[in-house]
Amino acid sequence: MPEIYNRQAKHDYEILDRLEAGLVLSGTEIKSIRQGQVNLRDSYVAPRADELYVHHMHIAPYREGNRYNPEPTRPRKLLLHRLQIRRLIEKSQERGLTIVPLALYFKKGRAKLEIALARGKRQHDRREDIKRRDQEREIRGKIKNR
Repeated sequence: MPEIYNRQAKHDYEILDRLEAGLVLSGTEIKSIRQGQVNLRDSYVAPRADELYVHHMHIAPYREGNRYNPEPTRPRKLLLHRLQIRRLIEKSQERGLTIVPLALYFKKGRAKLEIALARGKRQHDRREDIKRRDQEREIRGKIKNR
């Protein structure tokens, strides 16, 4: 079973809180996900009428799906408890935070989307992360060479 990650999200956002959500999908979308034909790169989660939807998650059309294939980037409903939804919506509106998908995977045969409450990083924050990563790599190399 493939796990699909949104690597760009960890680069662009500071992750504050993670949650696992179910997805409302059609049969051909599930088959396409099982083949690993998903892209989470530009996707985001937005509220609509007390529900959360993931937008711009590209699921490629299933090859044998012909006319039963839905639009690849259509909004897909997330399945969460009402209190979780309310809490996420409140936090994202209050503090200027956003909700981003991090990973798509299967759990007990059902597709799950790991979403996170995140704050956007600024350019200097990204540079600091890169500098810290390089320093850690150098330290590991020196320890290894001893």
